[in-house]
Amino acid sequence: MLPGERPSRKVMIAAGEASGDLHGANLVTALSRLNPDVTFFGIGGRNMRAAGVDTQIDISELAVMGLVEVLLHYHRLHRLLRQMQDLLRSKRPDLLITVDYPGFNLRLAKTAKQLGIKVLHYISPQVWAWREHRVKSIAQRVDMMAVLLPFEVPFYEKHGVPVRFVGHPLVDSARPTMQRSEARHLFGLDPDCKTVGLLPGSRRGEIKRLMPVLLGSAARLKQQFPDLQLLLPLASSLNLRDLAPWLEPLPAQTDSPHLHLFTTRQGKPLQIKVIEQHGYDVMQSCDAIVTASGTATLEVAMMNVPMVIVYKVSPLTYAIARHMINIPNVGLVNIIAEKQVVPEFIQHQARADKIAAATARFLEEPGHAHAVRKKLAAVREKLGKPGGSKNIAQLAQEMLESR
Repeated sequence: MLPGERPSRKVMIAAGEASGDLHGANLVTALSRLNPDVTFFGIGGRNMRAAGVDTQIDISELAVMGLVEVLLHYHRLHRLLRQMQDLLRSKRPDLLITVDYPGFNLRLAKTAKQLGIKVLHYISPQVWAWREHRVKSIAQRVDMMAVLLPFEVPFYEKHGVPVRFVGHPLVDSARPTMQRSEARHLFGLDPDCKTVGLLPGSRRGEIKRLMPVLLGSAARLKQQFPDLQLLLPLASSLNLRDLAPWLEPLPAQTDSPHLHLFTTRQGKPLQIKVIEQHGYDVMQSCDAIVTASGTATLEVAMMNVPMVIVYKVSPLTYAIARHMINIPNVGLVNIIAEKQVVPEFIQHQARADKIAAATARFLEEPGHAHAVRKKLAAVREKLGKPGGSKNIAQLAQEMLESR
């Protein structure tokens, strides 16, 4: 190595779902700018592959949510964990970056620590909402916790976990690529008709549980608004085949390779436009959105679109979790606001009639929609200033240099 040259570094990075794939890709891109000699391998999806990560496992293989669901897929998840543990042993990266997905990633982090590999965990598990006792094991498994929300810092400091607030990467990345009028034209939308977006989640299990209720809500809205237009942005962890049980492609298709026309398989046919790769443009094209709980709620908030949050897990998972959660809301938008700024319909409350009525109110009452947009703007302010991806990349570089 010549004087002044940086040694090449290897980073294993592991994400387990669509939001982690997006944040991981932004981190990799920013770190590559800081240090072009870093190479990346690990678990990711199409965004991380595009950023230059050698993905040994695709995130679609890890897309499981819920206590019971994890148990049902235990053998597959354990096999994948062993595969990544073996890679840690054989490749000996200079740093392991785990992105969210704590059930899997903190086990991977334990192996890394045993091997003397530094661990940076990006995006805190919501231990402040439930299972606070897990903080002790987190302290033993990570060298640094990078958090997205300011109130998480004192929580980890209280428990002796090294922590840094890096800001939310969505402040930088959640941006449409075109003007709203351009996007609506690209998607073939009538500017005089109301448009509702359906975001059923990024995991196949979420799709299975939420798609029927979302389609039922859409059918009710269509009765009330006959000219209603329906959009469904496809998560990066899914493909069109994942929609097959509920939607079938229409013979007539569009000229765009990313825009697909589908109709519902049950009940009165509904036409739905399924769109790939233009998620934020889809969101900003909508007058209201029905979304699964998760990071998507923050993405919708960044687009300043009124939303209804929906979520369902298996009955057994819900029975266990409801006794462990110690906060009143589950949607991230409402958690950050510390009050319910958009309606939530969770588990048995997630009914088509309730969801449709709450969504219709946004379409019928401009004053109500405007008031919610103002509250969403306040949530966006709490996410911090731009530069989140650069901040987490700088932190990763510091850990590489201090190795």
